[in-house]
Amino acid sequence: MTESAFKYFDAVQAILNRIRDTQMESIDRAAAIFADSIAGDGLVHCFATGHSRVFVEEMFPRYGSFPGFHSIVELSLTYHNQVVGANGQRQALFIEHMEGFAPVILRNFVFKAPDSFLIFSNSGVNEVIVDMALEVKKRGLPLIAVTSFEHSGSSKSRHSSGKRLSEIADIAIDNGCPTGDAVVPVAGFEAPIGPASTIAMAAITNAIKCGVAEKLSAKGYSLPVITSAGVVGAEKSTQMFDAAYDEYRRRYIRALGG
Repeated sequence: MTESAFKYFDAVQAILNRIRDTQMESIDRAAAIFADSIAGDGLVHCFATGHSRVFVEEMFPRYGSFPGFHSIVELSLTYHNQVVGANGQRQALFIEHMEGFAPVILRNFVFKAPDSFLIFSNSGVNEVIVDMALEVKKRGLPLIAVTSFEHSGSSKSRHSSGKRLSEIADIAIDNGCPTGDAVVPVAGFEAPIGPASTIAMAAITNAIKCGVAEKLSAKGYSLPVITSAGVVGAEKSTQMFDAAYDEYRRRYIRALGG
């Protein structure tokens, strides 16, 4: 294996250690808010743009996840596979800078206590992300953000308010990643290679998820878990999938005002 590959593992492990050493209290506070939302028959609404949509989907539906988290993902902001041409990356990046788009998205849903909101954004400074955070706070929902304090702090907000996501959120969790995200300088390349936020954000996402489950259990509350057939057998796995999807649908109908 190349030296650069080892450097990537070392850099990411250092970031994970930093998260564990400095962010666990914030992760626990976020988990407590989300557990209250779900136990109260509410929803945790999750939003992201760009690559950060991965973590919305990591929260639910994934193996080892449970309903109660409502994914809000706009394909126009997140579908990057095409790169160029129709539905290309340039268009997605352009739309991400449009103020006023967030309230259009939120108009599709009904929000009320005990709902809460989770936004993922490494930079936390682009217009749609800041717009979404401001709109969430207008609706009186608790807002948790997962972002890079270093990257955000070194970047000027692009929103007309001048605010960053971390400044609006009730709880901001630092993913520990550096400005620019990538962590391995490689000779012959003009910029570092190997973004770290994918691993850092996924670790935070699952730490929150585990914390929520523990707090729900302490309240005497349980939910169907999406589980592999290799763990519980094919028939039981199918039953648990269906139960999780049915529960998600029940809660989602509520978000649509049903």
